[in-house]
Formats: sequence, C-alpha cells, structure tokens
Amino acid sequence: MLSYKIKNIFLKNNLFLHKCQYLNWYEIMLLIREFEEKVGQLYAEQKIDGFCHLYTGQEACIVGAITALSRFDKYITSYRDHGHPIALGSSLKYIMAELFSKITGLSRGKGGSMHIFDRKRNFFGGHGIVGSQISIGTGIAFAEKYKKTKNLCITFLGDGATKQGSFHESFNLAMLYKLPIIFLIENNGYAMNTPVEMSSNVLDLYKLGSSYNMKSECVDGMSVEKVHNAIYNAAFNVRNNGSPYLIECKTYRYKGHSMFDSTKNNKKELTKYKKIDPIEMIKKTIIKNNFSINKDLDLIMLKIKKIITDSVNFSEKSSFSNLKDIYNNIYCNNNYLFLNS
Repeated sequence: MLSYKIKNIFLKNNLFLHKCQYLNWYEIMLLIREFEEKVGQLYAEQKIDGFCHLYTGQEACIVGAITALSRFDKYITSYRDHGHPIALGSSLKYIMAELFSKITGLSRGKGGSMHIFDRKRNFFGGHGIVGSQISIGTGIAFAEKYKKTKNLCITFLGDGATKQGSFHESFNLAMLYKLPIIFLIENNGYAMNTPVEMSSNVLDLYKLGSSYNMKSECVDGMSVEKVHNAIYNAAFNVRNNGSPYLIECKTYRYKGHSMFDSTKNNKKELTKYKKIDPIEMIKKTIIKNNFSINKDLDLIMLKIKKIITDSVNFSEKSSFSNLKDIYNNIYCNNNYLFLNS
C-alpha cells in the first residue's frame, strides 16, 4: 500500500501521470472497497456494533486528494470515515480493531466507526455531529497559519452539511483570515435519504463559495484523475496565494446512509453510476495502456484480501477495554474551578 507513490509532474499545464500512479490509485481504492465489503459482512454478523457508514463508491474523492497533497497537510472528515485513514496509510488492523471496539483500535475502542483518529498520519477524525468537522478544520488551518507553516488542512464534508450554520460561519472566517484550507464537498446526492434538490435551492453546491468570494469549482468525483488534478491545483493556489478553496466532488454512494439503511431504492440510478465505477475505470486505463496485466492485478487483490483477513484475526484476538480504561486518555485540568465542588 502506498508503495507506488511518486511526485506530480506538470507538462504544458497538463498533469503527466506515470503508470505507477495509476497502480497506486488502483491498489488504495481497491483496499478501501474490499475493507468496506468486509465491514458490511462483519456488521451483519454483529461483530461490529453501533452506527456504521460505508464509503463504497466514493473512493476516488479521498484517494485523488491524498496523492495530490503533502504528508504534512492535515485531514478531517465526517462520520463516513473509514476510507480516509486507509488512504493515508493507517494500519488496517488498528482501524478494524476500532470497529470491533477493542483497546488496540486507533481510538482505543472508544470511538468506533464514526470517530477514527490517527495523529501520526495527521488525520484528525471522524466526527459524528453533522458539519462539526468544518469549524474544527477551520481551526486547524488557523493554527497552521499562526505557526507560519506551508501546510494546509483539507476538510471533507457531505452535501447535507452545507445546510449547517458551521458551514457558513467557517467560510466567513476562512476568507476573513485567509486561512490555508481546502473545503471538499463529497456530494453523493443525498443527505441521508433526502435528495439535494429537495433540500437546497442551489444545486451546484460549489457556487456557495462565491458568496464569500472563495475560489470554487466542481469536479467529477467518480474520476480519481480529475479529483487529483483539482486538489493539486487548489493546494498550489492555497499555499501561494493565501486563499481558501472550495471543491465540490460529484460522487455517489452505492449503499444506504448507514448500515441501518443499507439499501438503495433507485436501482436505475445505482446502475448508472456503477458503469463509471472509479475502480473499474482505473483498471480499464491500466489494461488499455499496458501498465499492468490482469494476472498482476489479481495478485494485488490476493494481497489485499490477506491484509484484511489479518486485520480481522488481530481484532478478534484483541481485548476489550476494562472499566478503568474509561478514565484513561481523557483531558482533565486538575485546577479546574468546579472540579471538586
């Protein structure tokens, strides 16, 4: 995983992508997809509990983004958060253990599916409250500017979160202070089960940025190449021109909002998007350009299945937290005025 990562090369304003980049994209997206399929199975077997929101179909959004950014940049997202730490290189066994609520999980079993964190990878969560990560991401960007780094924060959000007050408050402050941040709307067409056209007068959500004079654009979120190019250009703009950027990725989730709502009623719509599945499209490009052959791609699949199997075995053997662990890793100021009152 991530073994093929290469530098980006611009040639006459078009991004030239080496075959290794395509193999990298294919492997990471396939790893996310297969992991999610296994999670769905384990959830049905009641080995994973609580809320669980799958990312199936949206893999190009995070994978295109991480290959266009620096490892020093910061990442934050909503509760649909399995794909993000996987793409950033977090160990699958620790992610799976978190879903099992085991003490070996990335959040020591306290966060579950919706609250996965990996500080070593600059991944600041998974957040369960709709839109809450938007203001936190804005704060992270403020810290990067305050410390005079060249790093930025990319804040992922769903289309439903654009109706939250934190969305507009954060946009206002980001533009006011010219913060190094990319807001990325993963517009999968539905806020839970409510279509965008039934909840918003503005259907092209990227246009909301114009209200704040924020540079904005829309990109095909089913194409990892287009997401990568858009993020690369946006990051260059943010770092060099000191201004926030909004990108709307038009994407689609194949599953329901969560495992409690796991079916898609619109079969025609689902079929339409599966014809442009981001993984299958990259696979076709790889084969067409002789970047690899089917036999080698099959070996990648076998490797991925073993990694996932190992993560399940690790999680099943790991221990649950005991009662005293509840009080560990919790911030507490002993001098707080009312602590002992």
